[in-house]
Amino acid sequence: MLQNGKKKGIALVTYEQEKYPDRLRNISSPPYALYVMGKLPEKGRRTAAIVGARNCTYYGETYARKIGKILSEAGISVISGMARGIDAAGQRGAIHGSGGTFGILGSGVDICYPKENRGLYEDLKKYGGILSEQQPGSPPLAQYFPARNRLISGLADVVIIIEARERSGSLITADMALEQGKDVYALPGSVDSQLSRGCNRLIKQGAGIILSPEELLEELNICGNFVKNLTETKIILETEQNIVYSCLDLNPKSIGQILAETKLSIPELMRQLVSLEMNGKIKEISKGYYVRGNW
Repeated sequence: MLQNGKKKGIALVTYEQEKYPDRLRNISSPPYALYVMGKLPEKGRRTAAIVGARNCTYYGETYARKIGKILSEAGISVISGMARGIDAAGQRGAIHGSGGTFGILGSGVDICYPKENRGLYEDLKKYGGILSEQQPGSPPLAQYFPARNRLISGLADVVIIIEARERSGSLITADMALEQGKDVYALPGSVDSQLSRGCNRLIKQGAGIILSPEELLEELNICGNFVKNLTETKIILETEQNIVYSCLDLNPKSIGQILAETKLSIPELMRQLVSLEMNGKIKEISKGYYVRGNW
């Protein structure tokens, strides 16, 4: 089996080896061995886990991408589970930075799960790595995922939860992180949203609150010119465009709502919507409903 793994580019790293991740040595029941495609997280480099709902909202997906991107640009490695939704969005954002991103699987590292994340799976091998304690060829069985979650939190210095139901695997990861002595941050959301209830409850229980990606960096003591440059970046728009852009956020609004808030005429509003969408500033996510574009 090991010989077949080598042919697939799979390395075996055991607890006795110096390159075994030090963070995992300090958790309860560390795995004796890890199977790796690509690289291991670099020792001495800070790490952050981004996890959340599989069936996420545009709001959650956008923030996951943004946070993954700026963390990686700041040199922080992003750890996640390569699941659809928030996990994948955070890792796709991280690919644009220099910190690298690492997928921890609940299957063998040679099994791409879910299948629709094949592109991300291949990118992880190039821009970071894929890790698992399960032997190559192991299918993604339900019993493997709670154990996988302890590795995600174990490899991270801080765990970030973006959208989670009150009972979800993300909250299991948060609990494991707290048991391991890690800081946990959560993105707040609407009290009416089932996907925000888990995060809102974590915040009530004392988790750090994410008010903006820039403030998160400051909380993590990543200051200086990097944060200054982020906060000083402005979108310069014409007056009418700015009126429309300022009206929108990450919650979809209908043309009727935008008309009522901006007081523009229908022809003028449609001109500005088309212009903003062509420039990537906003996005029509369903017929006649708009949000701000991906950052």
